[in-house]
Amino acid sequence: MLPEQIITYSLFLVAVISAVMVIVSRNPINSALYLVLNFFTLGGLYLTLNAQFIAMVHILVYAGAIMVLFLFVIMLLNLGDEKQFVEKLNKKNFVGIFLSIAFFAELVYIFAFLSPSGAKALSLNSVEIGTVEYLGKILFTSYVFPFEITSFLLLASIIGAVILAKKKNLE
Repeated sequence: MLPEQIITYSLFLVAVISAVMVIVSRNPINSALYLVLNFFTLGGLYLTLNAQFIAMVHILVYAGAIMVLFLFVIMLLNLGDEKQFVEKLNKKNFVGIFLSIAFFAELVYIFAFLSPSGAKALSLNSVEIGTVEYLGKILFTSYVFPFEITSFLLLASIIGAVILAKKKNLE
């Protein structure tokens, strides 16, 4: 096996294990930290696909900003007694377990028995497409007008938020 394949498969394994631990973990803080680990491994998988920009934005936005909000809400709620959140097994749980096993069996069938003959060949410039340089060049040449409109909309929303916040402070 190539080193790239080893890295990809190990990142995939860590992503799957951390995703399962998000669901299985009883402590909400541990669950959120496993979700951060999952976000970082998904960013690593984006890097193996030569999508550097998407990987960095994914890590900054999800692992940075969104998870800070999640942790803030979890700590704000102060979930003390975990016994009140325990569910009993009922029909919905058994249906969910059955569907999960069926989905896993379908994935095993797809990866084990189907040949990848229908896969299309990558284009010659596919490695270049995910780079920050390529995205910046396309963004500031072909899509400069939508980019400027978006920047003006964001600027207007920031100014509006500041004005609304100042009015509340003056009252």
